[in-house]
Amino acid sequence: MRRLRFSLLTIIFSLLWACSSGSPEEQAARAARTYYQHLVDDRPAEFLDGKIGADSLPADYRAQMLAAINQYRADMLDKHEGLSAVEISSNVGRQDTTLHLTYAFLLLCYGDSTQEEITVPMVHHDGRWLMK
Repeated sequence: MRRLRFSLLTIIFSLLWACSSGSPEEQAARAARTYYQHLVDDRPAEFLDGKIGADSLPADYRAQMLAAINQYRADMLDKHEGLSAVEISSNVGRQDTTLHLTYAFLLLCYGDSTQEEITVPMVHHDGRWLMK
């Protein structure tokens, strides 16, 4: 009887946890927002770490990727007075079951008060959402 009660409680808590964490689209959007927030916070290395395969990049290629990210940030600064905030768009994310991707929609808010909606392809890998 105790085992049955414990099993039922475990199932109930698992279901509650799964429901509270949101849909895969919501989870992917929250992860994408976190990575883009690193750009706002001037942490390009953490942004790069949010890309799939970033942990196995050769050092010279990683340096090139960081230079490209810094150039991207410099372009945003030049054209839009920088990136000031990142929000999850009201558009609902989409899953592509053929490519095993979930598309997250973000709203980039710039320093000059303009906004841009972007689509970030996300992959679920080893329990984490990562940018493709």
